[in-house]
Amino acid sequence: MAIFMQKSDKVKRYFLKLYRSSVHQPSFSYRQILLSGIGSFLGIASLVYLSLHTNYPLIAAPFGASAVLLYAVPESPLAQPRNVIGGNILGALTCIILVHLFGSAPWVQAASVAVAIKLMLLTKTIHPPGGAVALVGAMSHASWGFLFAPVLAGSIIILSCTYAFNNLVAKRTYPKHWI
Repeated sequence: MAIFMQKSDKVKRYFLKLYRSSVHQPSFSYRQILLSGIGSFLGIASLVYLSLHTNYPLIAAPFGASAVLLYAVPESPLAQPRNVIGGNILGALTCIILVHLFGSAPWVQAASVAVAIKLMLLTKTIHPPGGAVALVGAMSHASWGFLFAPVLAGSIIILSCTYAFNNLVAKRTYPKHWI
C-alpha cells in the first residue's frame, strides 16, 4: 500500500507542476492579441505573394514562424532586425552551399539546419525560423537566387511591415535595437 501512495504522490506532483507552469507563460491583452493577428495577416499576406512569385512556396512556413516572434513578442531578442535578417541569411547561405556541394539528400537537409544553428550561435543572430529556411532551401534544391528572393527580400518585407505596424498602429516601439 505504501508503494501505491508514493506513486500516487508522484503523479499528483507531476500534474501540479504542469498546472503551475502556466504561471510562467506570458499573458497578453485582448488589444495586443487583436493587433498581433491583424499585423501578422498583413505581413504574411505580402510574403505569400512573394513566395509564389519566386517559386519557393514552402518559404512561407519559416516566415510564418518569424511572424509569431515579430507580432506576438516583438521585444524578444530573437525578433530583432539583426536576428531576423542574419538568421535567415545564414540559413539560406548554409543550405545553398551544402546543396551545391553535396546535393539535397536527407543528411544534407539535416546538416543544413545543424550548420545554420552553429553559425547563428557564433554570430549572435539566433532566429529559429533561420533553421527552417535552411531546411526548406535544402528540400527545394535552392539556388543562389533563393538568398535574395525570397529570403532577403522576405526578411526586409516582414521587418518593414512589423516596424510600420508596431510603431504606427499598435503604438509599440519596435525594434528594441537594430544591431
